[in-house]
Amino acid sequence: MSVLVTGGGSGIGKGTAQRLVADGASVLICGRTEDKLVAASEAIKADLGSDAAIAHRVCDVTDEDQVRDTVAAAAATGQLDGLFACAGGSTGLGPVTSLDYEAWQSTVAINLHGTFLCIKHAGALMAAQGSGSIVGMSSIAGSTSHRWFGAYGAAKAGIDMLVKMAADELGASGVRVNAVQPGVVATEIMEAVTAGGPVIEDYLAKMPVSRVGEVADVAGLVRFLLGPESPWITGQSIAVDGGMNLRAGPDYSPFLSGAFSDEALRGVVS
Repeated sequence: MSVLVTGGGSGIGKGTAQRLVADGASVLICGRTEDKLVAASEAIKADLGSDAAIAHRVCDVTDEDQVRDTVAAAAATGQLDGLFACAGGSTGLGPVTSLDYEAWQSTVAINLHGTFLCIKHAGALMAAQGSGSIVGMSSIAGSTSHRWFGAYGAAKAGIDMLVKMAADELGASGVRVNAVQPGVVATEIMEAVTAGGPVIEDYLAKMPVSRVGEVADVAGLVRFLLGPESPWITGQSIAVDGGMNLRAGPDYSPFLSGAFSDEALRGVVS
């Protein structure tokens, strides 16, 4: 099985790439920072053996030419079986009435536009070959209100609808499209939250299965959706969050109170 993983240099992307390689897949990871990709590839080979089928390529998923070329490279052996469009992130949190427009644009671009470009080009290749599975990276912030996550939440909600439409269009060509919606997971980007304090306590209080998620929790679901065990599942956005989506989003005000006044957090701008 040949799989492309975007955002594969760290966190969930890297962990999922390792899980896929361990299960026998040939994986190409991509991202914007070559040093991170090299380190991730070396770490996977150190764990799984020097002959592990992992390669890397620099790619900015908001650049269509780079995405097109990277998809082609992932299918260099003649087939692309899977895509995990994991690249994403946020360049700013804050009240919608104060949110910087450039931060809005860049957050929507890396999440929604990047996922669209990956589905566009990988989906076309898979449709032509008559098979394939795509998994997008959404978030519980796309389906459960997270105050002050305006750009990120909207972009992830867009991914959920993009997945539904792509699944509806591509199903006739044998291509499945789904998404995962992680909750709080112990990754580098979430260290400030998971290290302790009122925000992680609020997360845990709202989870029926009350613990911080591990990368392996998400990687296992992505592996299932990309693999032959899920041939009749498409168009779904599946939460992997300890059940937090059943309740409410977390309170991030302790992280924002230093940058915004209490009035600003209510939307009052001077």
